Amino acid sequence: MARQPVSVPVPNAFDVLCSQYAERLPARLEDLAGPIYGTIDLPLHVAWSDRRSYTLNRDLLIAQWPVLRTLISRPARHAWETASPELATATATAAA
Repeated sequence: MARQPVSVPVPNAFDVLCSQYAERLPARLEDLAGPIYGTIDLPLHVAWSDRRSYTLNRDLLIAQWPVLRTLISRPARHAWETASPELATATATAAA
């Protein structure tokens, strides 16, 4: 008797990346209470790329989002805008 192959659903790569990015986001933009000027140096276990200095400020992020969103991947952009709809609103306002 021949065995029937077991069908295992393969997750969509976009959905997997969006999920991974979403796990790294702050719970809400209000949690980004860093300075408007200056930088924050993140520890290596948080930012493992060559760049570890950032300005983490909610208002600055919203103001810069229309440009920043063009510099990141589509899954990262989707995760940020889904978690924080005010970022999508900032983009629509800038385009108007």
